[in-house]
Amino acid sequence: MSGTLVLVLLFAVVAGYVSGRSKAVLQRSGGARVRSLPVYHGSFVALATALPVLAMMLAWPPLASRYIDSQMLLQLPAAVRPTNAEARSVILRDIASAAENGTMAEQASPEVRAAAENFNRLSTIGGWIEMTVAGLLGLAGFLWAMSRIAPEFRAQSPVEAFVRGLLMACSIVAVLTTIGIVASVLFESIRFFGKYPVFDFLFGTKWSPQIAMRSDQVGQSGAFGMLPLFAGSILITLIAMCVATPIGLFSAIYMAEYASPRFRSIAKPMLEILAGVPTVVFGFFAALTVAPLIRNLGTSLGLEVASESALAAGLVMGIMIIPFISSLSDDVINAVPQALRDGAYALGSTKSETIKQVVLPAAMPGIVSALMLAISRAIGETMIVVMAAGLAGNLTFNPLQAVTTITVQIKTLLVGDQEFDSAKTLSAFALGLMLFIFTLVLNWIAMRTVEKYREQYD
Repeated sequence: MSGTLVLVLLFAVVAGYVSGRSKAVLQRSGGARVRSLPVYHGSFVALATALPVLAMMLAWPPLASRYIDSQMLLQLPAAVRPTNAEARSVILRDIASAAENGTMAEQASPEVRAAAENFNRLSTIGGWIEMTVAGLLGLAGFLWAMSRIAPEFRAQSPVEAFVRGLLMACSIVAVLTTIGIVASVLFESIRFFGKYPVFDFLFGTKWSPQIAMRSDQVGQSGAFGMLPLFAGSILITLIAMCVATPIGLFSAIYMAEYASPRFRSIAKPMLEILAGVPTVVFGFFAALTVAPLIRNLGTSLGLEVASESALAAGLVMGIMIIPFISSLSDDVINAVPQALRDGAYALGSTKSETIKQVVLPAAMPGIVSALMLAISRAIGETMIVVMAAGLAGNLTFNPLQAVTTITVQIKTLLVGDQEFDSAKTLSAFALGLMLFIFTLVLNWIAMRTVEKYREQYD
């Protein structure tokens, strides 16, 4: 029935728009001076027709579900009727599964099979009631809206009011989503800090979240010092930025100032293809190609290189974020007014001098924003680090050693079935909170830098 209702909704929108617009066009062609364009009249009728149907689609399923569940429970004999919420949920799930799966229905008890048959019957009846009521509401809205269409009717006002309300609702949803994410992470982090000292978490040098099951096992209390993870994140990000910044910035300068239009039309899309490559592909490339190459090269030079190293992850991550710097910097450099270049040329500056002393300083705020975006992208990367840098929480700045990052540990801690009352699981939320604060600081630095160097050009 859901698919049918969606088709009914689409038909209501199209039919309402066409009918309302056609009536407005006829009135306009008859010489009447209408106060709104026909498109607004059509949109008004479409909204009046579709909104009741949409409201019915949203309100009916939870109401029908509660009614059907209550009927299922009342039908069960008193001997098997659940007495608590957990048992109620289990038996309702069994009834729903038996209703959808005939094989399971044969294996179920007679009471569950009877309830499943009743479930199917009530669901079918409920679907027809929903479709009928939705159709009647849509028809009522259509007739009411068509009766309102007249030359003096201002259809533009309600349509624009609806659009403004929709835009405001979307903005509120975005803000509430952000607040909800921060609140959930903060709440779970507070629970973690109730089990583990804040100072030890922020400045601890050991990361070993595995909590032993017996008192005689090593690491029975766990070690949740985040400094090894923070150091690993910073190290890999620095390596990645050392690779991506010169290549991305120089390629942007070349394509914006030196490249021919033909070369630019080919090179720029090819460079931006890197942004669309899945990170798991970069991870395979790092683990199977770059890491063995670095290990063999280091061995030939007499260096001790781990099988998984920060250098391998950082190099590949730098390749991944080149398009972020290159594309954004290219757009920013092209946005610099040509009058600045012409003025520099008129004063006798060469092309390279103009780029160094005029174009790049003028584009500096945008370039800084591109670099900060690339840093944020590098810090949040997980798959490349998992496959190329490992999971060892080593406090080291040696790029040839295995390290791990905050995001990798968050992923590791929350994989599989977890008990959200243990410090091990709750530590993932504390790491997420620290990562959120760190990226917030980076964004604040970027905004202050942009405000400091921003200039207004005519």
